[in-house]
Amino acid sequence: MDFLWDVIVAIGHGIEQVFIYVESHHWIFGFVAIGYIFYLYDRSVHARFDAVEKKLDEIRKRLAAEY
Repeated sequence: MDFLWDVIVAIGHGIEQVFIYVESHHWIFGFVAIGYIFYLYDRSVHARFDAVEKKLDEIRKRLAAEY
């Protein structure tokens, strides 16, 4: 039973150390979050431009076929 209790206490100390690290280095995770948000925004902007470009290519093909 003591071994099981020691394992539970060790896991608790590990979790506590993770929280202490996150608390003292929260700015790192803020940079990561901001970077990820920018990455998602950049992907959506590129997707929109790709969609517009695809529509323009379709319009150009239709106009070229008519003449």
